[in-house]
Amino acid sequence: MNVRRVIAVLGLVAGFGAPAVAGEVEDLIAERLAAAVPGLQIESVTESEAKGLYTVETRSGETIYSTADGKHVLSGDLLRLTDAGVANVTEEARANRRNRLMAEFGDKGVIQFPAEGEEKAVIDVFTDIDCPYCRKLHDEVPELNAYGITVNYYGFPRSGPGTPSFNKYVSVWCADDQQAAMDAAKGGRSVTASTCDNPVLEQFQLGGRVGVTGTPAILLEDGNMVRGYVPASNLAKGLGLL
Repeated sequence: MNVRRVIAVLGLVAGFGAPAVAGEVEDLIAERLAAAVPGLQIESVTESEAKGLYTVETRSGETIYSTADGKHVLSGDLLRLTDAGVANVTEEARANRRNRLMAEFGDKGVIQFPAEGEEKAVIDVFTDIDCPYCRKLHDEVPELNAYGITVNYYGFPRSGPGTPSFNKYVSVWCADDQQAAMDAAKGGRSVTASTCDNPVLEQFQLGGRVGVTGTPAILLEDGNMVRGYVPASNLAKGLGLL
């Protein structure tokens, strides 16, 4: 559920009791948000670096902020003003969370296109075989590999489980030669339909948890996410390889 609805419906719980004392605040906030927004899956509530605000992370990867009494919430990014400029506190937290979730999941079932020679960087790409810009990025995977970048594909068929696009990804994953099957499918050529024990659904769910909303979604090693197609040379420059 989109947490921006919280702002519209939080008034449903405005009449709850007095704010909790220290040690109960996080539970109170979680209870009030859950009561206000049925179906909202709260993953964590922690005290933020901004005094008086608590960070609420949802299972879908969204972040909101709540006052200690749970009666007021903010939807948006928290910024920190420093001598060097403006830092995005919320995005830093998102990056840390993505790194944690990706590390917990590991590289189970990735379809990998390894770097040529010395590996200088690794990118994790959530991809949809039928997405035009995913195909455009795939055309440049050999160039990325030549720059020393390993590409790990995680399945994220946007249409969801049970759809033709999802089944196509399963067929690619179950092929004897996954890389050749991926090349064929991304090139618009047919791939023999097949099924087997596979991690595509788990990868799809992982994508939702790390905040993937469209494809391609490129996760860098520092946890930052590049949303959408980026030319191989630009990506290599951003990684400091050119």
